[in-house]
Amino acid sequence: MQIIRDYQFVDPHDRGASAAIGNFDGVHLGHQAVIDIARKKAVELDAPLGVLTFEPHPRQYFAPDAPAFRLMSAETRANRLQKLGVEKLYELSFNDTLSQLTAEEFARDVIRDGLGLKHVVIGADFHFGKGRSGNAEILAGFGKEMGFGVTIANLVKVADGQEISSTAIRQALSEGRPDDAAKMLGHWHRIDGEVIRGDQRGRLLGFPTANMSITGLHPPKFGVYVVKIDVLTGPFAGSYNGAASMGTRPMFGENLPNLETYIFDFKGDIYGAHVSVALVEYLRPEAKFDSVDALIAQMNADCDQARQILANV
Repeated sequence: MQIIRDYQFVDPHDRGASAAIGNFDGVHLGHQAVIDIARKKAVELDAPLGVLTFEPHPRQYFAPDAPAFRLMSAETRANRLQKLGVEKLYELSFNDTLSQLTAEEFARDVIRDGLGLKHVVIGADFHFGKGRSGNAEILAGFGKEMGFGVTIANLVKVADGQEISSTAIRQALSEGRPDDAAKMLGHWHRIDGEVIRGDQRGRLLGFPTANMSITGLHPPKFGVYVVKIDVLTGPFAGSYNGAASMGTRPMFGENLPNLETYIFDFKGDIYGAHVSVALVEYLRPEAKFDSVDALIAQMNADCDQARQILANV
Protein backbone atom coordinates (compact mmCIF):
# COMPACT_ATOMS: atom_id res chain seq x y z
CA MET A 1 0.00 0.00 0.00
CA GLN A 2 1.30 3.43 -0.93
CA ILE A 3 0.64 6.45 1.29
CA ILE A 4 0.20 9.81 -0.47
CA ARG A 5 0.10 12.88 1.78
CA ASP A 6 -0.04 15.82 -0.65
CA TYR A 7 -2.82 16.25 -3.20
CA GLN A 8 -0.94 18.94 -5.13
CA PHE A 9 2.14 16.89 -6.06
CA VAL A 10 0.93 13.43 -7.03
CA ASP A 11 2.76 10.90 -9.17
CA PRO A 12 0.66 10.01 -12.24
CA HIS A 13 0.70 6.34 -11.14
CA ASP A 14 -1.05 7.35 -7.90
CA ARG A 15 -3.97 9.09 -9.61
CA GLY A 16 -7.22 7.67 -10.90
CA ALA A 17 -8.34 5.47 -8.00
CA SER A 18 -11.80 4.48 -6.90
CA ALA A 19 -11.70 5.80 -3.34
CA ALA A 20 -13.75 5.75 -0.17
CA ILE A 21 -13.66 9.11 1.65
CA GLY A 22 -13.88 9.68 5.40
CA ASN A 23 -11.97 9.79 8.66
CA PHE A 24 -12.22 6.00 9.17
CA ASP A 25 -11.52 6.17 12.90
CA GLY A 26 -11.75 2.53 13.95
CA VAL A 27 -12.27 1.20 10.40
CA HIS A 28 -15.49 -0.35 11.69
CA LEU A 29 -18.05 -2.38 9.72
CA GLY A 30 -19.71 0.76 8.41
CA HIS A 31 -16.38 1.99 7.08
CA GLN A 32 -15.65 -1.42 5.60
CA ALA A 33 -18.98 -1.38 3.75
CA VAL A 34 -18.03 1.93 2.14
CA ILE A 35 -14.61 0.53 1.18
CA ASP A 36 -16.23 -2.60 -0.29
CA ILE A 37 -18.37 -0.47 -2.60
CA ALA A 38 -15.24 1.40 -3.69
CA ARG A 39 -13.58 -1.97 -4.28
CA LYS A 40 -16.37 -3.10 -6.63
CA LYS A 41 -16.16 0.17 -8.53
CA ALA A 42 -12.38 -0.22 -8.76
CA VAL A 43 -12.86 -3.57 -10.48
CA GLU A 44 -15.46 -2.12 -12.88
CA LEU A 45 -13.23 0.83 -13.76
CA ASP A 46 -9.93 -1.10 -13.78
CA ALA A 47 -8.68 1.36 -11.14
CA PRO A 48 -6.71 0.95 -7.92
CA LEU A 49 -8.63 0.82 -4.65
CA GLY A 50 -8.04 3.93 -2.58
CA VAL A 51 -9.02 5.58 0.68
CA LEU A 52 -9.00 9.34 1.10
CA THR A 53 -8.62 10.43 4.72
CA PHE A 54 -6.98 13.13 6.82
CA GLU A 55 -4.25 13.47 9.42
CA PRO A 56 -4.69 14.82 11.99
CA HIS A 57 -8.38 14.08 12.35
CA PRO A 58 -10.24 17.37 11.63
CA ARG A 59 -11.87 17.26 15.07
CA GLN A 60 -8.41 17.00 16.61
CA TYR A 61 -7.18 19.89 14.44
CA PHE A 62 -9.97 22.27 15.46
CA ALA A 63 -9.96 21.30 19.16
CA PRO A 64 -6.40 20.20 20.04
CA ASP A 65 -6.96 20.55 23.79
CA ALA A 66 -10.16 18.50 23.91
CA PRO A 67 -10.07 15.07 25.59
CA ALA A 68 -8.54 12.32 23.47
CA PHE A 69 -11.20 10.63 21.34
CA ARG A 70 -9.43 8.71 18.59
CA LEU A 71 -9.90 4.97 18.42
CA MET A 72 -6.88 4.56 16.18
CA SER A 73 -3.57 6.25 15.57
CA ALA A 74 -2.62 6.92 11.96
CA GLU A 75 -0.33 3.87 12.14
CA THR A 76 -3.11 1.55 13.32
CA ARG A 77 -5.51 2.86 10.70
CA ALA A 78 -2.95 2.34 7.93
CA ASN A 79 -2.24 -1.21 9.13
CA ARG A 80 -5.94 -2.06 9.10
CA LEU A 81 -6.56 -0.50 5.68
CA GLN A 82 -3.64 -2.43 4.23
CA LYS A 83 -5.17 -5.67 5.55
CA LEU A 84 -8.37 -4.74 3.70
CA GLY A 85 -6.49 -4.55 0.41
CA VAL A 86 -6.33 -0.78 0.01
CA GLU A 87 -3.69 0.08 -2.59
CA LYS A 88 -3.59 3.89 -2.34
CA LEU A 89 -3.99 5.63 0.99
CA TYR A 90 -4.44 9.35 0.42
CA GLU A 91 -3.66 10.51 3.96
CA LEU A 92 -3.85 14.25 3.38
CA SER A 93 -2.33 16.67 5.87
CA PHE A 94 -5.26 18.49 7.43
CA ASN A 95 -3.94 22.02 7.84
CA ASP A 96 -5.16 25.61 7.57
CA THR A 97 -5.12 25.55 3.76
CA LEU A 98 -7.17 22.36 3.49
CA SER A 99 -9.57 23.43 6.24
CA GLN A 100 -10.40 26.65 4.38
CA LEU A 101 -11.38 25.00 1.09
CA THR A 102 -15.04 25.42 0.24
CA ALA A 103 -17.03 22.33 -0.69
CA GLU A 104 -16.68 23.16 -4.39
CA GLU A 105 -12.94 23.81 -4.06
CA PHE A 106 -12.45 20.48 -2.31
CA ALA A 107 -14.30 18.64 -5.07
CA ARG A 108 -12.41 20.46 -7.82
CA ASP A 109 -8.92 20.97 -6.37
CA VAL A 110 -8.54 17.76 -4.35
CA ILE A 111 -10.78 15.10 -5.88
CA ARG A 112 -10.68 16.05 -9.56
CA ASP A 113 -7.52 18.04 -10.24
CA GLY A 114 -5.25 16.86 -7.43
CA LEU A 115 -5.93 13.13 -7.13
CA GLY A 116 -7.85 12.57 -10.36
CA LEU A 117 -10.22 10.13 -8.66
CA LYS A 118 -12.48 8.22 -11.03
CA HIS A 119 -15.09 7.37 -8.44
CA VAL A 120 -15.67 8.23 -4.77
CA VAL A 121 -17.82 6.47 -2.16
CA ILE A 122 -19.11 8.28 0.92
CA GLY A 123 -21.44 7.56 3.81
CA ALA A 124 -24.91 9.09 3.88
CA ASP A 125 -23.83 11.34 6.78
CA PHE A 126 -20.72 12.67 5.00
CA HIS A 127 -19.92 16.40 5.29
CA PHE A 128 -17.01 18.28 3.78
CA GLY A 129 -15.69 21.74 2.97
CA LYS A 130 -15.28 24.82 5.14
CA GLY A 131 -17.85 24.86 7.92
CA ARG A 132 -19.01 21.37 6.86
CA SER A 133 -21.07 23.15 4.20
CA GLY A 134 -21.07 20.21 1.77
CA ASN A 135 -23.00 16.97 2.18
CA ALA A 136 -23.39 13.72 0.25
CA GLU A 137 -25.99 15.07 -2.18
CA ILE A 138 -23.92 18.17 -2.91
CA LEU A 139 -20.86 16.04 -3.67
CA ALA A 140 -22.93 13.89 -6.02
CA GLY A 141 -23.88 17.06 -7.89
CA PHE A 142 -20.26 18.15 -8.14
CA GLY A 143 -19.37 14.71 -9.44
CA LYS A 144 -21.80 15.08 -12.35
CA GLU A 145 -20.40 18.53 -13.16
CA MET A 146 -16.73 17.60 -12.81
CA GLY A 147 -16.66 14.13 -14.29
CA PHE A 148 -16.17 11.73 -11.36
CA GLY A 149 -18.65 9.15 -10.11
CA VAL A 150 -20.19 9.31 -6.63
CA THR A 151 -21.89 6.53 -4.64
CA ILE A 152 -23.67 7.30 -1.36
CA ALA A 153 -23.54 4.31 0.97
CA ASN A 154 -26.28 3.59 3.52
CA LEU A 155 -25.34 3.50 7.18
CA VAL A 156 -24.72 -0.01 8.53
CA LYS A 157 -26.55 -1.38 11.58
CA VAL A 158 -25.78 -4.24 13.96
CA ALA A 159 -28.21 -7.05 14.82
CA ASP A 160 -30.16 -5.00 17.38
CA GLY A 161 -30.78 -2.24 14.85
CA GLN A 162 -28.26 0.19 16.34
CA GLU A 163 -26.29 2.18 13.80
CA ILE A 164 -22.59 1.43 13.91
CA SER A 165 -20.58 4.50 14.86
CA SER A 166 -17.24 5.42 16.36
CA THR A 167 -19.18 7.00 19.26
CA ALA A 168 -20.90 3.70 20.10
CA ILE A 169 -17.57 1.87 19.92
CA ARG A 170 -15.95 4.37 22.28
CA GLN A 171 -18.78 3.85 24.76
CA ALA A 172 -18.37 0.07 24.63
CA LEU A 173 -14.63 0.38 25.26
CA SER A 174 -15.15 2.88 28.09
CA GLU A 175 -17.46 0.39 29.79
CA GLY A 176 -15.03 -2.53 29.45
CA ARG A 177 -16.97 -4.28 26.68
CA PRO A 178 -14.31 -5.00 24.03
CA ASP A 179 -16.42 -7.89 22.70
CA ASP A 180 -19.29 -5.50 21.87
CA ALA A 181 -16.81 -3.09 20.31
CA ALA A 182 -15.44 -5.94 18.19
CA LYS A 183 -18.93 -6.75 16.89
CA MET A 184 -19.18 -3.21 15.51
CA LEU A 185 -15.58 -3.03 14.36
CA GLY A 186 -15.51 -6.38 12.63
CA HIS A 187 -12.18 -7.00 14.36
CA TRP A 188 -10.71 -6.69 17.84
CA HIS A 189 -9.90 -3.18 18.94
CA ARG A 190 -6.15 -2.74 18.60
CA ILE A 191 -3.55 -0.38 19.96
CA ASP A 192 -0.43 -0.12 17.80
CA GLY A 193 2.83 1.58 18.54
CA GLU A 194 6.44 1.37 19.56
CA VAL A 195 7.56 -0.56 22.61
CA ILE A 196 9.11 1.97 24.98
CA ARG A 197 11.17 1.59 28.13
CA GLY A 198 9.22 1.72 31.36
CA ASP A 199 10.24 1.47 35.00
CA GLN A 200 10.97 -2.27 34.56
CA ARG A 201 8.92 -3.15 37.64
CA GLY A 202 7.30 -5.99 35.73
CA ARG A 203 10.68 -7.60 35.14
CA LEU A 204 11.43 -7.44 38.87
CA LEU A 205 8.06 -9.04 39.60
CA GLY A 206 8.70 -11.86 37.15
CA PHE A 207 6.37 -10.42 34.49
CA PRO A 208 8.43 -8.41 31.98
CA THR A 209 6.09 -6.26 29.93
CA ALA A 210 6.09 -4.42 26.62
CA ASN A 211 5.11 -0.84 27.45
CA MET A 212 3.21 1.39 25.01
CA SER A 213 1.90 4.93 25.21
CA ILE A 214 -1.83 5.56 24.72
CA THR A 215 -1.43 9.35 24.50
CA GLY A 216 -3.86 10.82 21.99
CA LEU A 217 -6.15 7.78 22.01
CA HIS A 218 -9.54 7.30 23.60
CA PRO A 219 -8.69 5.27 26.73
CA PRO A 220 -10.56 1.98 27.14
CA LYS A 221 -11.69 1.14 30.67
CA PHE A 222 -8.65 0.79 32.89
CA GLY A 223 -7.91 -2.69 34.06
CA VAL A 224 -6.55 -6.06 32.98
CA TYR A 225 -7.30 -7.51 29.54
CA VAL A 226 -6.85 -10.77 27.70
CA VAL A 227 -4.89 -9.84 24.57
CA LYS A 228 -3.36 -11.10 21.36
CA ILE A 229 -0.13 -9.46 20.24
CA ASP A 230 1.38 -9.05 16.81
CA VAL A 231 5.04 -8.01 16.80
CA LEU A 232 5.23 -6.16 13.49
CA THR A 233 8.93 -5.40 13.19
CA GLY A 234 12.27 -6.87 14.23
CA PRO A 235 13.62 -10.39 14.62
CA PHE A 236 10.74 -11.51 16.86
CA ALA A 237 7.98 -10.58 14.40
CA GLY A 238 5.02 -12.88 14.82
CA SER A 239 1.79 -13.46 16.72
CA TYR A 240 1.58 -14.18 20.45
CA ASN A 241 -0.88 -14.44 23.34
CA GLY A 242 -0.78 -12.51 26.57
CA ALA A 243 -2.39 -10.38 29.26
CA ALA A 244 -2.16 -6.62 29.54
CA SER A 245 -2.75 -3.88 32.08
CA MET A 246 -4.31 -0.62 30.87
CA GLY A 247 -4.12 2.32 33.22
CA THR A 248 -2.07 4.23 35.77
CA ARG A 249 -0.59 1.41 37.90
CA PRO A 250 -2.06 2.59 41.26
CA MET A 251 0.15 0.17 43.21
CA PHE A 252 3.12 2.39 42.37
CA GLY A 253 1.91 5.96 42.85
CA GLU A 254 0.78 8.48 40.23
CA ASN A 255 1.64 7.52 36.66
CA LEU A 256 0.62 8.47 33.15
CA PRO A 257 -1.85 5.99 31.63
CA ASN A 258 -0.22 3.40 29.38
CA LEU A 259 -0.56 -0.17 28.17
CA GLU A 260 1.72 -2.85 29.63
CA THR A 261 1.58 -6.23 27.92
CA TYR A 262 2.97 -9.50 29.27
CA ILE A 263 3.60 -11.90 26.38
CA PHE A 264 3.20 -15.54 27.34
CA ASP A 265 6.16 -17.89 26.88
CA PHE A 266 8.31 -15.19 25.29
CA LYS A 267 11.95 -14.26 25.76
CA GLY A 268 13.46 -11.53 23.64
CA ASP A 269 14.26 -7.83 23.46
CA ILE A 270 11.57 -5.96 21.53
CA TYR A 271 12.37 -2.42 22.70
CA GLY A 272 11.82 -0.12 19.73
CA ALA A 273 9.78 -2.72 17.83
CA HIS A 274 6.28 -1.83 16.64
CA VAL A 275 3.57 -4.05 18.01
CA SER A 276 -0.20 -4.34 17.70
CA VAL A 277 -2.17 -5.36 20.81
CA ALA A 278 -5.75 -6.62 20.38
CA LEU A 279 -8.13 -6.35 23.35
CA VAL A 280 -9.96 -9.70 23.47
CA GLU A 281 -11.69 -9.67 26.86
CA TYR A 282 -11.83 -7.49 29.99
CA LEU A 283 -10.89 -9.36 33.17
CA ARG A 284 -10.97 -6.92 36.07
CA PRO A 285 -10.45 -3.28 37.12
CA GLU A 286 -7.16 -1.84 38.29
CA ALA A 287 -6.51 -2.34 41.99
CA LYS A 288 -4.07 -1.36 44.69
CA PHE A 289 -2.95 -4.42 46.65
CA ASP A 290 -1.84 -4.69 50.26
CA SER A 291 1.50 -6.19 49.30
CA VAL A 292 3.69 -7.04 46.32
CA ASP A 293 3.10 -10.74 47.03
CA ALA A 294 -0.66 -10.19 46.75
CA LEU A 295 -0.11 -8.39 43.44
CA ILE A 296 2.01 -11.24 42.07
CA ALA A 297 -0.60 -13.81 43.15
CA GLN A 298 -3.30 -11.86 41.32
CA MET A 299 -1.12 -11.50 38.21
CA ASN A 300 -0.62 -15.26 38.14
CA ALA A 301 -4.38 -15.76 38.43
CA ASP A 302 -4.98 -13.22 35.65
CA CYS A 303 -2.57 -15.02 33.35
CA ASP A 304 -4.11 -18.42 34.09
CA GLN A 305 -7.56 -17.05 33.28
CA ALA A 306 -6.29 -15.39 30.11
CA ARG A 307 -4.70 -18.62 28.90
CA GLN A 308 -8.00 -20.46 29.40
CA ILE A 309 -9.92 -17.83 27.46
CA LEU A 310 -7.39 -17.70 24.62
CA ALA A 311 -7.46 -21.48 24.30
CA ASN A 312 -11.05 -21.12 23.10
CA VAL A 313 -10.53 -18.12 20.82
